[in-house]
Amino acid sequence: MVLLKGFVKPEDQIGMVSICRQLGKGPGGFYRPSLKNGAKLNLWMMSLGKNWDPTARSYGPTRPFDGAPAPTIPDAFKMIAQIANSTASEFPQIDPDICIINYYTNSGKLRLHQDKNESESSLTKGLPFISISIGDTAEFLFGDTRDKDQATKLNLEFGDVLILGEESRLLFHGVSHVKTNTAPSWLKEETGIRPGRINLTFRQY
Repeated sequence: MVLLKGFVKPEDQIGMVSICRQLGKGPGGFYRPSLKNGAKLNLWMMSLGKNWDPTARSYGPTRPFDGAPAPTIPDAFKMIAQIANSTASEFPQIDPDICIINYYTNSGKLRLHQDKNESESSLTKGLPFISISIGDTAEFLFGDTRDKDQATKLNLEFGDVLILGEESRLLFHGVSHVKTNTAPSWLKEETGIRPGRINLTFRQY
């Protein structure tokens, strides 16, 4: 598990916000997903490359509720993820074909969970997932169980990249809360980003 503090350059963060906004308004854009029990997740989500269905806990080419295809992952996004992957040279290199983008409002959160629905080959090899944070700071939790009281806490700030692979690949992880008014002023001025946090997670299926 490697944390690259402030790794994504300000100009790249500005560009990523702009692209997320464009994609989020189009087909396959942001929506608020539901779980099997019908409860809504406390975030907005968009899948690139392959669609992630949190109800069925599986990947597919289109979203089941509206048939929208998953938009293509922008090359600029892939490049940043792969440069971060190369910087953390202890991990195998991935060719991301999935990017899940979550937008957390200031009341957003995500319970502890494992990312374990990629292919058996990907999981067996311990291929990493690469998480990029933009906007307000999130309190990130991780641990060996789903018990949040036993989890370790970590602040993920704008421009941070967190990489989990090999032994850490199946750690339970989540977001307990977003810390208000912690995004940099330049990001707000350049993008008009709303309060909250954007998180992009790259994986290889």
